[in-house]
Amino acid sequence: MTTTQTNHDKSLQPLASREVRQTQRRTLATLSTAQIVGGVGVAVGLTFSSLMVERLSGSVAISGFAGTATVLGAALFALPTAKASGGGGRRAGLSLAYGVALAGSLISVAAITMGSWPLLLAGLLLLGGGSAGNLAARYSATDLSPPGHTARHLGLVVWAATIGSVMGPNLAQPAERLGATLGLDPASGPYALAAAAFAVALVVVGVALRPDPLLLARRLTSTAGAGAPARPKRALRDAWQTLRGTPAARLALIAIAVSHTAMVSVMSMTPVHLDHGGTAISVIGIVLSLHITGMYVLSPVVGWLADRIGRVPVLVLGMGQLLAAAVLAGTAGQHGVVQVSAGLFLLGTGWSCGLIAGSAMLSEAVPLDRRPAVQGLSDLIMNVCGATGTVVAGAVVGWLSYGTLGLAVALLVTLCAAWLLLSRPRTT
Repeated sequence: MTTTQTNHDKSLQPLASREVRQTQRRTLATLSTAQIVGGVGVAVGLTFSSLMVERLSGSVAISGFAGTATVLGAALFALPTAKASGGGGRRAGLSLAYGVALAGSLISVAAITMGSWPLLLAGLLLLGGGSAGNLAARYSATDLSPPGHTARHLGLVVWAATIGSVMGPNLAQPAERLGATLGLDPASGPYALAAAAFAVALVVVGVALRPDPLLLARRLTSTAGAGAPARPKRALRDAWQTLRGTPAARLALIAIAVSHTAMVSVMSMTPVHLDHGGTAISVIGIVLSLHITGMYVLSPVVGWLADRIGRVPVLVLGMGQLLAAAVLAGTAGQHGVVQVSAGLFLLGTGWSCGLIAGSAMLSEAVPLDRRPAVQGLSDLIMNVCGATGTVVAGAVVGWLSYGTLGLAVALLVTLCAAWLLLSRPRTT
């Protein structure tokens, strides 16, 4: 064991106390509740965004920008969320993210009422802040985790999003009826429901996330003799420097980015692919619900497995599932709903492996005072790659085919899996 690792373990010893364990249980419960309602907001707001943009714009290629806008929004608000967390604690960061998403939901309602697809894209950009908040919540779960439990605690909070995220797509049609009842354009109903969900998430975080897990972890680290952690004034620069000097963190970041890019690229264009085959919107909602179930339902198992057998083996396992997903979905015709459903479920489980194992590996590889900045940079890069993937996916499907998109994703994850296996001895 290296001196650095020994010092790191010593700094984490206060996190094993009984009082901290009780606080961590309350923290996990609060974060899980926020994930449930935040998951409803993200899912119900984004499920049919590509179809809505296509209908307003009349262009399949432009429809791909719906996914781009939301993923880019998550990227743009990753660093502000991390900066707010680094300065004022996790509560400040999560409140910022959910507040932006609430504003984006309201703008989306106005955009649909006006029939403006550019304004809808602007609303979806801000609505991406909800994804930034949900992603940041997973890191909030690790601040007080005792040694050997980081991945499983992270997995528990990710799993909590299952309830809201699975409910979301199936609430779209009831929300349309609710919107009509309220005198709104029926298509704006899902975004009105998303606004209500993000408002609830704001209240949950503001009231119940006390004490703040990051601020408490800093105090415990200082009490243990490590000194008060410095708050970097130039967080982005320090995050880059930390990544440059930490091979394990770089490996984790790239694996997370590839997993996310593969997932959002295929997922964002699947509704368009099925819609062109005449599949009913209700059926498309079920397909997406299965996909989202795959993303979250096995998260505790993935976390436990990552703590037991290691981060890199779980990352490679995730890449294998993403490869199978790309092959299954990409070779399915426009009427192959069952095959597409199987592919999208594997797309979700593969993403789960990449996100949970990679996030745990990233968090443990960097010191506490640098974590918010590095975590924010990781989410920024992940979502920029995802946004790029959705742009390319829209163009590929519009100009070539959905099958060609599957082939490109299969090649991407295969190369990443090979790189993970070759890099493992050095990072270990």
